[in-house]
Amino acid sequence: MTKKRGARVKLREHFLANVGRIMDSDELRKVSGDISEWARRVRELRTEEGYLILTHNDRSELKPGQYLLENPKPEPAFERGISKETRAYVLDRNGFTCQMCGAVAGEPHPYDPTRNTRLHIGHIVDKSQGGDDDPSNLRALCSICNEGASNLTLERPSVQKLMIQVRRAKGGDQVELLKWLIDKFPKKAKDFFDSH
Repeated sequence: MTKKRGARVKLREHFLANVGRIMDSDELRKVSGDISEWARRVRELRTEEGYLILTHNDRSELKPGQYLLENPKPEPAFERGISKETRAYVLDRNGFTCQMCGAVAGEPHPYDPTRNTRLHIGHIVDKSQGGDDDPSNLRALCSICNEGASNLTLERPSVQKLMIQVRRAKGGDQVELLKWLIDKFPKKAKDFFDSH
């Protein structure tokens, strides 16, 4: 008797077999065999296993719904810091309702009636931007809104505020930021350097 492989295992194997190739959400949905939770499994590969799976948030040439694993070696993953008690408190406080679209846990999702709403805990100010796991910085989000809301804040910093932060950073951190920007905008970087 063969043991059924989970969606995350199937996705990990597929990404590792296709390092450097852009894949879209339809392909990953089919590979996972988990029609409703495939995006969550991709997110777990990033956050829990440390695979640097890039999206349009990381590279300008990627369109929404496209994914790319450039390197098969995982980076150190973020630790899950939200306790079960805090999760339960936030879900109860938010009435088991997505705080972005109003979808209710367990009911058909208003944007995709083929699947029931599953709630997650999301940060209002993302941890990557200085947010913490205090309940005041947490809210209930459905799978669809949670995927779209990653690394968003209610108020984005202005260019002036970003420049102040960059100027205050150590030289090595500034170089890392420059590398990241060149990777994210390769065509614009080439055009800029060619013109100067």
